[in-house]
Amino acid sequence: MAAPVTVTFLGGLGEIGRNCMVFECEDQLLLLDCGLMFPELEMLGIDLVLPDFTWLRENKHRVIGCIATHGHEDHVGGLSYLLRDLEFPVYGSAFTLGLARNRIEEAGLLGRTKLIPVTDGERRKIGPFDVEFIPVTHSVPHGFATAFHTSQGVLLHTGDWKLDLTPVDGRLTDLARMGAIACGEGIRLLLGDSTNADSHGHSRSERSVGGVLYDLFHEHEGRRIVIACFASHIHRVQQIADAAIAFNRKIATIGLSMKKNVRLAREMGLLTIPESSLVDIEKVGDYPDGQVCIISTGSQGEPMSALTRMANRENRWLEVGAGDTVILSSHPIPGNEMSVTKVIDGLVRLGAKVVHSGLEDVHATGHAKQEEIKTLFSVTEPQWFVPVHGEYRHLVHHAELAQTMGVPAERALVCEDGDQVTIDDDGVRISGQVPAGYLFVDGIVGDVGQGVLRDRRVLAEEGVVVVVLTVALDDCAILTGPEVITRGWVYAPEAEDLLSECTEVVRDAVQHAFKDTNPDIEGLARVVRKAAGKFVSDRTRRKPMIVPVVMEA
Repeated sequence: MAAPVTVTFLGGLGEIGRNCMVFECEDQLLLLDCGLMFPELEMLGIDLVLPDFTWLRENKHRVIGCIATHGHEDHVGGLSYLLRDLEFPVYGSAFTLGLARNRIEEAGLLGRTKLIPVTDGERRKIGPFDVEFIPVTHSVPHGFATAFHTSQGVLLHTGDWKLDLTPVDGRLTDLARMGAIACGEGIRLLLGDSTNADSHGHSRSERSVGGVLYDLFHEHEGRRIVIACFASHIHRVQQIADAAIAFNRKIATIGLSMKKNVRLAREMGLLTIPESSLVDIEKVGDYPDGQVCIISTGSQGEPMSALTRMANRENRWLEVGAGDTVILSSHPIPGNEMSVTKVIDGLVRLGAKVVHSGLEDVHATGHAKQEEIKTLFSVTEPQWFVPVHGEYRHLVHHAELAQTMGVPAERALVCEDGDQVTIDDDGVRISGQVPAGYLFVDGIVGDVGQGVLRDRRVLAEEGVVVVVLTVALDDCAILTGPEVITRGWVYAPEAEDLLSECTEVVRDAVQHAFKDTNPDIEGLARVVRKAAGKFVSDRTRRKPMIVPVVMEA
């Protein structure tokens, strides 16, 4: 009997982000990606969201490494947090490792890992796994699909991919190799990117964006141009630079991640910009507006990004005005729409002309759409299929698409975070569950849980009422107070009568407690919370947070 293989999903199935799964065979664990997710609007004060690493920490002696499929934060951004608890090598393309290294180095954790570069088509033995790295086209250079040649057959993970027949760097998705595996060993299980599984047609070629950018540079000659895109989208940066150079513009970058990534890509030969065309952001004022192009971070409306600071007139290097054209060469990630709209509105208020994907085709997705996904199914002919990377609706659409391409319904398994899928001689099945909730990061890891978020929502929506009093337990007497302090419930100077009434209600409740019982400080705090809470609810039909502060003299 061949050794079974288990795949555990720790993130990325049911949301966009937190992509992390674990392949298990012969008691050894190999991670595929370790990403983060940016917070949703209701996650008040949260900086980012990680997978729940509890199961990995409990099994850290079995972890033999992590494969990074590509350099996006939703796939490698969690490494600098997991490496605080575990030590393991990371495998990926040289550029992917360069992007991941930046974060790991900032966290001071390079000593806890070894970055091992792999190349297109390479096969490498990692523990019990024979892993093959297959090139795919995406919106960041040098992404991989990964084929795990195991005792249970080939498990193929597509990575983030698309079929771009004219990629900027000429590096195509290697369908031929996937087809060769399908015709040879066969593909036992396919794990496929679901991001655009509900989008009809084909994705546009990245190269088509270059033509749109060129036309925009021509249309806005004489104006200063600021373009925001993902800092990791080196192909987009290349096309922006090509258009700028064609119109004799100097190029400056703004935003730390943009500067770092452009420097890394130029050093690795992935980005071609002549030194003579680059200027420091401090020097752009030395050139006429029509001779300047600034490539910026902040296309997703991130609060501290360069573009958001421009919209708020807080950027130390650049002040946007009526002579500027700002191009957002991206599309909002689900959940970021309001932030992006706010930035656009701020820029327009400053007099700038703003061009975005709703007006011009200034963005092309990096994920395959339905017709491309069908092509992949026809080439790979998987025996079993699990959709990954997407919100739940994307996973369901992808499973339905698999069925139209001949995968039996019972062999298209829609899984969620925490599910474990086992591949053995009897087939493929969901075999277990591990913890896979959200780990919220607010400054440092693990200091924020669901309870804290609930408190923050109450504070944001209803406010807080603090009741302070000092008592003498031996004498059963109130010495000072009660004093009612409020923020966000009512405006105190305009509600003196209401606050006085609340004070009397609390005083009566405490005196009543002294008569009927022999309360301690905690008991009195409960009395104060109950009396104040009932009064506030009855009089205002609101439920602010009630904080009793009872002190003993």
